[in-house]
Amino acid sequence: MLRGDTVGLRARHEEDIPVLRTELYDDVVNGSRAEGGPWRPITPGSKDPRLVVDDKEQRHVPFSVVELEGGALVGTATLWGIDTHNRCAHIGLGLLPSARGKGYGTDVVAVLCHYGFVVRGLHRLQIETLADNHAMLRSAERNGFVREGVLRSSAWVLGEFLDEVLLGLLAEDWKRDS
Repeated sequence: MLRGDTVGLRARHEEDIPVLRTELYDDVVNGSRAEGGPWRPITPGSKDPRLVVDDKEQRHVPFSVVELEGGALVGTATLWGIDTHNRCAHIGLGLLPSARGKGYGTDVVAVLCHYGFVVRGLHRLQIETLADNHAMLRSAERNGFVREGVLRSSAWVLGEFLDEVLLGLLAEDWKRDS
């Protein structure tokens, strides 16, 4: 398990799947805002890649996020779009409603940075998030990410176009203890 100050990132366990399906992916608003595409329900038992990990897929590494104290599941974290030639990837996370507002997002981003830069040897990490996702913007910026641009009206979310913010962090600018 990869450890932060308050959370750990570990492999997906079978018992995580019903919780993630119910609390993250069955939520139409959250799912529409997080996925970059229209929400659609996940059938119980399906092999949907948001839930079931394909260990052969090298460009996408999903984790379950757990509290270090007690081990409770609090969300998901992902290093995705891994490009080994250009040594870059994207990061993303989703916290269960009960885990939001507790600082876990900042810690998850820190642990994903450690994984990307130290474990994987990447040079650049990138985050794309909706411009009104203040929690993710704060978590990214507290970890040293820099706003690199705004993609105007680039996301169709529940009947309206929203801006997305593009943030980046280079390995040489990353501070392990930020």
